[in-house]
Parts: sequence; structure tokens; C-alpha cells
Amino acid sequence: MRANTNLFWILFGFMLLADAVYTVWSLIYYGSVEWVGTVAIGLAAILSAFLAFYLGRVHGAQGAELPEDLLDANIDDGDPEVGFYSPWSWWPIILAGGGALLMLGLAVGIWICFIAAALTLVAIVGWTYEYYRGYFAR
Repeated sequence: MRANTNLFWILFGFMLLADAVYTVWSLIYYGSVEWVGTVAIGLAAILSAFLAFYLGRVHGAQGAELPEDLLDANIDDGDPEVGFYSPWSWWPIILAGGGALLMLGLAVGIWICFIAAALTLVAIVGWTYEYYRGYFAR
């Protein structure tokens, strides 16, 4: 994570330099500041600084290096429990169908969105409460 932080700080410096060069160049060749590019490059520099600051704070707060940052770490060292996933659940497919129907409703006719909203709501409730009714329950 330290390498990522350093890369974002380097990117911040580069973007500041590029912003200054772009502004001076537009003044020399066009006689006025071209605001869209100047602001866009400046905002890219600010974004890089935000990311570098955040990653630096997280790196300082975690207390030690993460296993993926160590050269002598094993694969199993960075293998945390990521949660529970039920591979036989059909609810994600129904939820994806509701999302697809919603996009179709936005493209074709808004009345389809109401059907998609109902289907999406049923899929979310079904997926959330799937284990309150037992395995493979209907």
C-alpha cells in the first residue's frame, strides 16, 4: 500500500506540473486561458492527492503491512473469510432480470419500469429472507 501511496503522490505532482504547462501553453498560443482543460487537469491532480492521502491514512491505521505487500508471504496469509454465498440461490438471476427489465423500460416505455420495480423488490426480499424458510423452500 505504501507503493500505491507514493505513486499517487507522484501522479499528483505530475498533474500539477501538467496543469501549469497547459495553462501557460494556452496563454501563449491562444492568448487566453482554456478553462475546460485547465480545470480538468487540476481536478485530476486533486483526485490523485485525495487518493494518496486516504491510502496513507489507511496504511498508517492498519498497524502493519498487509500480507499482499510482503514479498515472503504465502497465498493463504491473505485469505480472509469474505462472507457466505449460497451457490444454489436463484434470486440473483431474478434480480438481474429485474434490472434488465428496468433498463428496457427506460429505453422502450416507462410503464415497463413499474413491472421491473415490483420484480426487483420481490427478488431483494426473497434473497434477503431465503434462509428464514429453509433450504430449497418455495
